[in-house]
Amino acid sequence: MNNLNDIIEQIRHDFEAKNAARDTALKRSRELIRYCSLSIRACHRHEFDQALDLLGKVSELAAQMTADLIAYPDLYYAGYTRDALKELTEAHLVYALIHHDLLPTPQSLNVPHSAYLGGLAEAATEMRRYILDLVRQDRLEEAEAYFDKMDDIYSVLVTIDFPDAITGGLRRQTDIVRGVTERTRGDLTVAVRQRKLERALRDFEEQVSNA
Repeated sequence: MNNLNDIIEQIRHDFEAKNAARDTALKRSRELIRYCSLSIRACHRHEFDQALDLLGKVSELAAQMTADLIAYPDLYYAGYTRDALKELTEAHLVYALIHHDLLPTPQSLNVPHSAYLGGLAEAATEMRRYILDLVRQDRLEEAEAYFDKMDDIYSVLVTIDFPDAITGGLRRQTDIVRGVTERTRGDLTVAVRQRKLERALRDFEEQVSNA
């Protein structure tokens, strides 16, 4: 019993260090998620230089957060850390999808595979907004090209058939992607048919006027 106080003091010291790391990680994860949202918003506004600058800040924050948690694996795999890394993945993927770039890999982003797949699913749903903006601008060919990417992502996600404990709840996210993809398909189909109808009407009016 003579060493009990020393043992407790060592445990207390470890808990204090771990709690400090947790507080710092929470702060950085919130800041990281905010920058991710701003980057995605900049992409939708076609402010791509700003989006790229924000992605740089996101990657820097993620590297700091990850480094701080190396000694605490349970904190690294905690929900708030995974959510932040998922948002990081989504922001990078949205930028790459819009620019027709090669997609960054989990290794290049330094994120767990489950967080990467979650970010991929959310990036696919985020493309709906970009596609609808193109539809409103009557840029249907471009919209169809982006829709093909969304559909390809869904087609890949449905092949990941593992328990949610491994994938981080991917099945539910895949169901969301399916619903968003089908709604987008319907909106795009209506827009394409509307354009064909308008062109047919214009052609008919020209024929009548030239008769």
